[in-house]
Order: sequence, then C-alpha cells, then structure tokens
Amino acid sequence: MSHPILTSSVTKLSVNINKLATLRNARGHNRPDILQAARDIERFGAEGITVHPRPDERHIRYQDVRDLKAVVTTELNVEGNPTPDFLDLVREVRPEQVTLVPDAPDAITSNAGWDVIKHQDYLRDVVAELKALGCRVSIFLDPEVALVEAAVTTGTDRIELYTEAYARQYLADREQAVAPYRAASARAGQLGLGVNAGHDLDLDNLAWLQQQLPELAEVSIGHALVCDAIYLGLENTVQLYKRQLSGRNS
Repeated sequence: MSHPILTSSVTKLSVNINKLATLRNARGHNRPDILQAARDIERFGAEGITVHPRPDERHIRYQDVRDLKAVVTTELNVEGNPTPDFLDLVREVRPEQVTLVPDAPDAITSNAGWDVIKHQDYLRDVVAELKALGCRVSIFLDPEVALVEAAVTTGTDRIELYTEAYARQYLADREQAVAPYRAASARAGQLGLGVNAGHDLDLDNLAWLQQQLPELAEVSIGHALVCDAIYLGLENTVQLYKRQLSGRNS
C-alpha cells in the first residue's frame, strides 16, 4: 500500500564544504578559498555550513574550522568523532551545532551511525559537555526506532539520519527506501528530538525524502552538490538544492 506525499515545512540546507577543501589541498595553495566559498554559499541561499575535520586533515583542517567560525553568519555545523583533539577544537570554536559521528581515523567517509545502546553512557557525558558549551548536539544514527529511543536518553537535541541506504535503494523502490526513515523520524518527533539527515543525498532523491519526513529540520549535503556545481555552477546548484527542499521542485 502506497503512502500519500506528506507536506512538511521547509527544511534547511547546510552545505558540506569538505570537497572544496580537498580540491584546495591538492595543490597546496588557497584555491579555492574556503572562507570565501563559505561566504558565497551563504549568499547563494544556504542556511548553514558543515565541515567534518578528520585527524589527518586531508580536507578540512582544524585551522579552517577556527577561521570559519569568524566568518559564517548562518550556522556552523562541525561533524566528527569526539576524540580528545576534536573536543578540544569544539571547546575553542563553540559552533552552533556539533554532529557526533563514529568515524574510524582511516574512514574515507562516514559509513555507520552510532550504536547508541552500547555507547549510551559515553554519549550522555559528551552531549552534556557540548550542550554546556552552548552547542546544539546531533547524533549520527541509522534509521532504527530502537536507536532513536536510546538516543533520547543521551540528552541530544537532534539525530542525523544516515541516508546512504535510502539513496542506494531510491531508484529501485523509493517507497521501500524511505519506510525506515519515516518510522525513525516520526518516533524522533514523538520523543521531542529534532531530525537532520545526510549522506548521498542529491537532486534526484532529496525532494522525496523531504516530502516524506515532515519532521526533517536540516539536511547536510556536500559531495553531490559540489559535483553538480562543476557542471551547473555553484550559485545555481545551491538554489536548485534549496528548491528541492521547498516543495517547488515539480
């Protein structure tokens, strides 16, 4: 049985600029200029800038995060595994949002959400410290209702649903692809948690996800958006992604 398309409020777009930093680092200079890119992306309409500094600093560097805090006028979302170095950076920068991601040091990209049940006590302590710094906290999570229910006990403000599985299955069966996300998002809303989403979202699959998750507050998109910008231009691409989130995509 198919479900009707649901109507949700406009979801905010936070642009992950890691891939721009990868391009910059390939030549060792400052082209593209990450700070100017963040300013421009905001000017083009994005409601946030996301960065995910990793221990080897292969794309976003810790100093980039410090510098971005001084220029981002919307919201700075800093993602990462709460290692001692990462937490030191967050204590210094105090971004508007911190998204906790259980990345291994050698991970190419995020590839799993937290086992919140197993790491509940640890995450509760980290969340409490980050909230005391004035940061909104989001926990990267697979779309499972039991994990959402465990996440609420950590004190987190939001969850970020890991959408790789949705994106992978979308073309074959978008209804089946979105079903677990709909259930997890609805449960989060019932429990008072905000809902973010990210990973492999693009111009093909974004609108359907947003339409089906009325609780969806924010998406974080980087790789696909930067790839599209090569052909379509950065300003146009940011606005196309915003259109997918506005309900005006048809």
